[in-house]
Amino acid sequence: MRDQRSHGEPEDDRYRTVAGESLHETEVNRSRFLCALAPAGTEEEARAFIARIRARHPDAAHHCWAYVIGADAAVQRGDDDGEPGGTAGPPMLRMLLRRGMRCTVAVVTRYFGGVKLGAGGLIRAYGGAVGEALDAAGTVTRRRMRLASVTVGHDRAGKLENELRAAGYAVRSVTYGSRVTIEIGLPGSAAAGFCAWLADTTAGTARAELGPEWYGPP
Repeated sequence: MRDQRSHGEPEDDRYRTVAGESLHETEVNRSRFLCALAPAGTEEEARAFIARIRARHPDAAHHCWAYVIGADAAVQRGDDDGEPGGTAGPPMLRMLLRRGMRCTVAVVTRYFGGVKLGAGGLIRAYGGAVGEALDAAGTVTRRRMRLASVTVGHDRAGKLENELRAAGYAVRSVTYGSRVTIEIGLPGSAAAGFCAWLADTTAGTARAELGPEWYGPP
């Protein structure tokens, strides 16, 4: 078992992961390597995915895995699952990191084909299986966003909504009550600039409350 953790790194504003679960097969000297990929926001999600893949292929020789958790890659783990030490989990993990993957788990299931590959062959096969699976699956970028709730009077709401859209802000919803509430999806690093823009644009007649953050589209 390899366990590596990064410390003191600032949280990234965006990260790359896979859009959903996928499976890609490669063959090396008659051994089959099935690489299953999935997004995973936590170690619990990653381990649950690994367990599902094991249960799906109970007759396979090995289920080697690696995952990177956190937009800042704070948790990095890999496991050889009975292959010679350092020949499966570590090269899989290196491939995930080389491709800039975050919040991603990879499981490579091996069906032994009767030909020994040697340490170098295993390293290339396991790392290559992950690389080919990533190429086949494609990746998506998740951006750190923050919710902003803007309240404004009815007389100013329509104009402000148009100004928000024209300025490139992602309007998520508009709710009418005693005042109008407009919910905006902001890039996480843009909150201070948005509040200043709002005060200037509305001459202080609108108020913004900043809400929770998430990673994804606006």
